[in-house]
Amino acid sequence: MKMHLSLNPEKTLPWHKLSLLAALLLLVVTVPGASAQSMAVDTLPPAITTRIDGVARAVMAERGFPSVSIAVVKDGKLAYTHAYGLAHIDPALPATLAMRYSIGSISKQFTAAAILILQQQGKLRLDDPVGKYVPGLTDGDQVTIREILSHTSGYQDYWPEDYLMTPMEQPTTAQAILDRWAKKPLDFPPGTQWQYSNTNYVIAGRIVETVSGEPLMQFLGQHIFHPLGMRSVWDSDETSLTSTDATPYVRAALGPLRVAPKEGRGWMFAAGELAMTPHDLAIWDESLIHRSLLQPESYQEMFTEVKLKDGKGTGYGLGVEVSTRAGHLTIEHSGEVTGFVSDNLVQIENGTAVVALTNHMAGGAAEVAHLVADAVNGESNLTPVEQQTLDLYRGLQHGQLDRSLLSSNLSDYFSAQIVADFQTSLAPLGEPLRFHQTHVELRGGMTFRSFLIEYPTRKLSLTTYTYPDGKLEQFLVDPLQ
Repeated sequence: MKMHLSLNPEKTLPWHKLSLLAALLLLVVTVPGASAQSMAVDTLPPAITTRIDGVARAVMAERGFPSVSIAVVKDGKLAYTHAYGLAHIDPALPATLAMRYSIGSISKQFTAAAILILQQQGKLRLDDPVGKYVPGLTDGDQVTIREILSHTSGYQDYWPEDYLMTPMEQPTTAQAILDRWAKKPLDFPPGTQWQYSNTNYVIAGRIVETVSGEPLMQFLGQHIFHPLGMRSVWDSDETSLTSTDATPYVRAALGPLRVAPKEGRGWMFAAGELAMTPHDLAIWDESLIHRSLLQPESYQEMFTEVKLKDGKGTGYGLGVEVSTRAGHLTIEHSGEVTGFVSDNLVQIENGTAVVALTNHMAGGAAEVAHLVADAVNGESNLTPVEQQTLDLYRGLQHGQLDRSLLSSNLSDYFSAQIVADFQTSLAPLGEPLRFHQTHVELRGGMTFRSFLIEYPTRKLSLTTYTYPDGKLEQFLVDPLQ
């Protein structure tokens, strides 16, 4: 297309459409541990948390979103949670860890997990045709469940836009969405292309309900949220978030932030219906890292990149993007519904995960997640040359310089006055948001490199010349904006 203890029924019964008995059991289970989910967690070294806080505040300033709420998993265990900024602007209300945010399309991995659970139960197979469970769809006898979960089906997306159209302010049903978008001719033959489509997950949600005989949210509650202790989960498709949760905002061009309109009931369904705290999404991430909820074969299916019929990769598994980041298998998905943008990044092999939830459609959640992951992993994504160059830059911010790395010419250039000028001009900028090499070429018997240094409000260029023996002949910093 995102815990807090209360005696208000809408806060203690977060999963709608449950039977009365199930709801009463839920009340008994969730109340005792609810307050623990609104408490801050901080077990990371201070240097890392300082870097994380700097990243969060810098990206907020850069993108202009009111708040970001994050959770960090380190070595497979929740290690840090923090909320920054304002959950509500007027009157000003600071964001807290108890507040829920809509997570948008991150919801898709939960729908995919529901399908995998049904396969574990022997009630369906991923390679079954979707028409076996949802009749009347275009080429329903050819498109498989695997293809809808991996966005290789050909069904047209019913909501590719990044704003809320007027008709979507009115309620709809899953069947109405399918009647309009899943009965058109396919955009391409099944399995031949990858194209993101929310329509696929409306079909998947209907399959879960048809096969299980239960509403989707009830099935997710019984098989995922309850077992994992995810007590804050809310069906924001069924009922709007409350006044004690984050308020969604939008901005037109460079105008002021305004409260976002709400989608009509039924539009998000299995494609983007969930809201929760970052704490609870991190609990889910822990289960992905430890592979503790589903059977091993199900995780293998979810985490494996689906290939097209011609053998090309898609970069997508089942409900998750699949990639290698800094040498680690990475599962990621972003989410967007009106007024909320989110990102969930999980590095399965090294046990790191970052949840970033924001209440503005300006983007930036993925930036926070990636930069926080870099901080937690010790910038392991930098090349040795980038790391050495960044270390020199940081040293000069503090008036320090390792002259053993410099040629005689460059050492002479860095007089006491120039080192002082570097320090006084660069130190106030603090830690860069991003630092990476942008260009490399050979010239004059040396290697020329240019680097981009990004801050929330400005960008710098750093250029170097390096001799074959590794000595630096140039190290200059200039403004780009």
